[in-house]
Amino acid sequence: MTIKLIATDMDGTLLRDDRTYDAAKLRQLLDEMQARGIRFVAASGNQYSKLRDYFKPVGPDQITYISDNGALVSDQGQILAKETLTRDQIKRILEWNKEHNGLTANMIILSGIHGAYVSNHATDDMIRMTKLFYPNVYQVERFLDVNDDIFRVSLIWDEHEDVKEHIKKLRVAFGDELHTTGSGFGSVDILAPGVNKKTGLVELAKLWQIKPEEMVAFGDNDNDLEMLRYVKHPFVMPNAAPFMHKRIATQALNDNNHNGVVDTIEAILADGLTELSN
Repeated sequence: MTIKLIATDMDGTLLRDDRTYDAAKLRQLLDEMQARGIRFVAASGNQYSKLRDYFKPVGPDQITYISDNGALVSDQGQILAKETLTRDQIKRILEWNKEHNGLTANMIILSGIHGAYVSNHATDDMIRMTKLFYPNVYQVERFLDVNDDIFRVSLIWDEHEDVKEHIKKLRVAFGDELHTTGSGFGSVDILAPGVNKKTGLVELAKLWQIKPEEMVAFGDNDNDLEMLRYVKHPFVMPNAAPFMHKRIATQALNDNNHNGVVDTIEAILADGLTELSN
């Protein structure tokens, strides 16, 4: 089967721990993929503007973006699909978090099309950490007064905290009304119902007439699972948590700190897909 689309998560997958990647090698692979008619998709919890920043060294317009964990799909500067949270949904999330976590247990970030929004009470350290993931950060007095399309609400604990219990509680509280997923670094993302990286790929599949059987995807975390299960050729990173390896059998050739994604793509382009999948 011909491969027509390759999608990758960013943090813990394409990106090294210092948030860099082998730009020179990826640029060569992108040229080859373009010549073969293979689309390259960055599917990430990061915002669109942050993803474009990451790909400046290779040409950001060569990439299609599934950002905010599937809530926004963009190509060549054009929005192809978006799913936002309603004001009432945001209000209910904030009330739930206040009831269960108080005002100091975690940090709240609203991710919108124009930027990220945090409380006026956020400390300088919190703002500095937030700017690692969000280029435009605004402090606000009241989240419900934000005038923007909000794609997700992120609840942030310490980066080493196991957030599985928080996710379970949120899923019990909201059921199918909202989609809750872990996004790494102690973060839990809450999105509109049914929104995930898979739904972004489904939109692209319809637009470009590409079948899941013609797709490859790379990921390392809970928020990648729907995408990895959708494509025929999923690769989990060797550095992923054990629960990911129980769900996805095939590993990338190396971990994120040793060019795992680009080396595996190189092998795929050299017709090594059958060998890699065995």
